[in-house]
Amino acid sequence: MNPALNPTPLADETAASTLPLLRVNQLTRLFGHEKGCQDISFDLYPGEVLGLVGESGSGKSTLLSLLSGRTPPDRGSVQYRADHANWLDIYEAGEARRRQLLRTEWGFVEQNPRDGLRMSVSAGANIGERLMAQGARHYGQLRETAIHWLQQVEIDASRVDDPPRAFSGGMQQRLQIARNLVSKPRLVFMDEPTGGLDVSVQARILDLLRSLVRELDLAVILVTHDLAVARLLADRLLVMRRSRVVESGLTDQILDDPQHPYTQLLVSSVLQA
Repeated sequence: MNPALNPTPLADETAASTLPLLRVNQLTRLFGHEKGCQDISFDLYPGEVLGLVGESGSGKSTLLSLLSGRTPPDRGSVQYRADHANWLDIYEAGEARRRQLLRTEWGFVEQNPRDGLRMSVSAGANIGERLMAQGARHYGQLRETAIHWLQQVEIDASRVDDPPRAFSGGMQQRLQIARNLVSKPRLVFMDEPTGGLDVSVQARILDLLRSLVRELDLAVILVTHDLAVARLLADRLLVMRRSRVVESGLTDQILDDPQHPYTQLLVSSVLQA
């Protein structure tokens, strides 16, 4: 038998890794003149971190909301490769399917961790909840996994029964990261994950995120206004201004040799700060 006609699982896996995980085509949602985002197209690959950068009001958060299935577009499409070959148009799939994706194969790290945690239940329950959405029911295993992930994000295991409201802001953000990553998602959306935190806390969380993203081979779409964060975490950037992408490319290439006047202004303002 011709092996090309009967590929091995390894060959299937290799082929799948060369396919995009997400395909975005002409995605548009406007709330007024140049408010929102319009005509956005790109592919995202497994293990790739894509940064969305630009000034406040440029459309970054609107785009993230569209990509994560939280806000329907005026036009355009978001297609997700749900398995090795089959593509899912997330807005044709329906709200229930989008919610399921956000609980299982996707994650969403909010800027304010209180928006991404259940503040009335324990830290361990926050982590275990995602596993229960995938069918896990064994209490001992859930608790063991929760403790493991607390340790992964540098929270003492003795805090497993403490509610998130008893944690500092930095600890709440690390708990939210654990809550999202415990289910081994393929794609994680991050909205200013270090915004509002002290500089020293930011540094610890960025180091943690960088190591976990590489270790777990996550695909990530990251919104940030901080070009230092983008340089540390992102492989590729989309620079947004007035609802449009004005420049895109490899992170180092864009930050070291920006081509668009707006990107040049962004980079120079950071260098002069």
